[in-house]
Amino acid sequence: MAHMALEKLLDKTEGSVYKLVVLASRRALELAEGQPKLVEGSSTATKPSIIALQEIGANKLLAKAKEHDVKK
Repeated sequence: MAHMALEKLLDKTEGSVYKLVVLASRRALELAEGQPKLVEGSSTATKPSIIALQEIGANKLLAKAKEHDVKK
């Protein structure tokens, strides 16, 4: 299994573990339903959750702030 540094992944979601988990779980569900992978090199035996984290680490997925989350 590939090792990914949590700190590197948290930087992609503004330091929020909650955002990271939600983003990864939503993408893993999409992958499990047959959506194409955004990163190469993952075997078919790799779990969707691992692929989702690899996509986040490769900047293929970005966490967007909701309109009400943006401070004015």
